[in-house]
Amino acid sequence: MFKRILIANRGEIAVRVIRACRDLGIESVAVYSEADRAALHVREADYAVAVGPAPARESYLNTERILDAARATGADAIHPGYGFFSENAGFARAVAAAGITFIGPPPEAIEKMGDKVEARKLMSAAGVPVTPGSPDTLETEEEVRAVAKKVGFPIMLKAAAGGGGKGMRLVENDKDLASAVRTVASEAKSSFGDGRFYVEKYLNRPRHIEVQVFADQQGETVHLFERECSIQRRHQKVVEESPSPFITPAMRSEMGEVAVRAARAVGYVGAGTIEFLADAERNFYFLEMNTRIQVEHPVTEMVTGIDLVKAQIEVAAGMPLPFKQKDLAQRGWALECRIYAEDPAAGFVPAPGKIETMRLPDGPGVRVDAGVYEGAEVSLFYDPMIAKLVAWGRDRNEAIGRMRRALGEFVVTGALTTNLDFHRWIVEHPRFIAGDFDTNFIKQEYRPEAAAKEADDAHLAALLAAAVMAYRNGHNGASAAQPIAAAPAAGGVVSPWKILGRLDMLRR
Repeated sequence: MFKRILIANRGEIAVRVIRACRDLGIESVAVYSEADRAALHVREADYAVAVGPAPARESYLNTERILDAARATGADAIHPGYGFFSENAGFARAVAAAGITFIGPPPEAIEKMGDKVEARKLMSAAGVPVTPGSPDTLETEEEVRAVAKKVGFPIMLKAAAGGGGKGMRLVENDKDLASAVRTVASEAKSSFGDGRFYVEKYLNRPRHIEVQVFADQQGETVHLFERECSIQRRHQKVVEESPSPFITPAMRSEMGEVAVRAARAVGYVGAGTIEFLADAERNFYFLEMNTRIQVEHPVTEMVTGIDLVKAQIEVAAGMPLPFKQKDLAQRGWALECRIYAEDPAAGFVPAPGKIETMRLPDGPGVRVDAGVYEGAEVSLFYDPMIAKLVAWGRDRNEAIGRMRRALGEFVVTGALTTNLDFHRWIVEHPRFIAGDFDTNFIKQEYRPEAAAKEADDAHLAALLAAAVMAYRNGHNGASAAQPIAAAPAAGGVVSPWKILGRLDMLRR
């Protein structure tokens, strides 16, 4: 086993890896930029090394500085987290060349799955279903029009080297095609340094469903079931859950088998995710493979009981997986809400700043993976994630109920805006509760003004209920210290935790 692991990342994922190291008795090394000198991951690690100025390209994306930090601290392995260097084959090779273990898949697997078009070809050859579209990359409007004529509108234009929701455009008809081609090509070039793109048929009411896979160096490959990731904004996930309320047991089994086949086709080792799109008729198609740990891995951990980050470290050290496919099962239901410093009413633009007050939820079935603390700054230089809020229940209804409770308890104030109210709106929406949604849910349903009015109405109802009960308790001779009893309000019963949560929100 490793003695010391350097985490080439920041924020909540760096803290998550540090905790796994601590569980295994391994020392941890944090790296940090000038902007992150007082960050939580720096405080939590056993050692910390400065690696450069605030811009990521000069610090977290500087290979030599990361390797120098590893050498200086005697780290014998590097965990890349997600983002930054996590899917960079060149970095993985540089780590190996320095005599250090890269906690991730072989660089060849990263390369094969990093190019979306080549990945589609490889998956098709392995018998994995792929979405109808262009067999190769395209460069001109005429080429795109020819493919669209064959598969039919609507279509999706996607950057060949894309990821994170960038370099994607939905084209619903021919008149929008020319501008979409120019936009995608330009965005792909600026974001990834690669202007190539391809076409996929846009599916009817698409669901985004992914399957967690894991493989060891001895050749054992398993899947840890699916995650439903269809609640998205700007093609980026904001709510995930496991199991999916959409798929059937037979579909779950088939998707798992296909995902394992896909991982074996590239000689995969470690934790990875095979992402699929499914249409309304439950046909599913390969979308891409993420060759790293996912942001949403906690929901899988909650329903399987497997510590995926700990397993990553053990497999990288050469240990076999301690479980077989037959040992794995889904137990209960888990939801994850990504809490960001962003403004949903302004198109989900980042809204970072200093956190003045932060109260994290707790209680049965609630988990918070945070990357900040009260008094910390959510930096404008990096992803504005505050925390990942996870709720587990024996079934979906209980998980949603616990998520509502947790969101009601979650308080963040300061010179920033959060998407907490947006998540509160989601978990109260009838379509979400019914599991009747697809990747267009937010686009179709979210109206900031209406959502804000609903929240204001609910807050007012809670305040009125609190006032009525305080009055009744006072007249019944109740002590001033006695908790306010639950009272009827619009939409149901208001309990003390919800009243307090709404009062805090109003104070903001």
